[in-house]
Amino acid sequence: MLKREDFTEERIEMLIAEARKHGPFEALTHEERERSRRDFLSNITTADEGLWVFGYGSLLWNPAFDYVASKKAKLFGYRRHFCLHLTMGRGSPDKPGVMLALNNGGSCNGRALLIEPDKIESETRILWMREMLSGAYLPHWGSLQFENGKRVKGLAFVVNRQHSRYIPNLSIEETVKRINQGNGYLGSCRDYFENTIEHLDDIQVQDRYLHTLRKKLNP
Repeated sequence: MLKREDFTEERIEMLIAEARKHGPFEALTHEERERSRRDFLSNITTADEGLWVFGYGSLLWNPAFDYVASKKAKLFGYRRHFCLHLTMGRGSPDKPGVMLALNNGGSCNGRALLIEPDKIESETRILWMREMLSGAYLPHWGSLQFENGKRVKGLAFVVNRQHSRYIPNLSIEETVKRINQGNGYLGSCRDYFENTIEHLDDIQVQDRYLHTLRKKLNP
């Protein structure tokens, strides 16, 4: 499990250096990550109400940042999709895995986590080090809908379709293979997959795509 203490500039640089020992690894510099964060925050008009962050994968069960409220929510315009090549974290060069991302089209059910106003600065620093290490995601100011029908704006990290790790047309069979084989210092892709489904079940979200993949996974 990741902890907020894990997210420091020194640790991020160490992870990038380790990944590059095994070959090219596209990553953002600290300055690029910080510029992205500042640009995003400068466009928020509701900061005095806090910041909603949309979770669809590991943010459901291991957010590693402080939040004060959690609500079941739907994000419009994006769907869950295993579409990111993975050779670190839950993958390795010898056992490459695959990571979920929010890809274009449809909608996605998950949960929204509220960062209180006076912690937006500190908690988005953690989020950007967590989600924006390689630039494979892009911060998106999206539309979220709660169960009661209320809509709010919130932060979602969506896939960067121009990134070298993006795999646009991964077959179901290859996705299953990568979920079964992917393994790294954070654990296995299979554990990530099962944890995601388990925590979606907890909030009564059925994802047809994930359950189709589960039926094809090895016991």
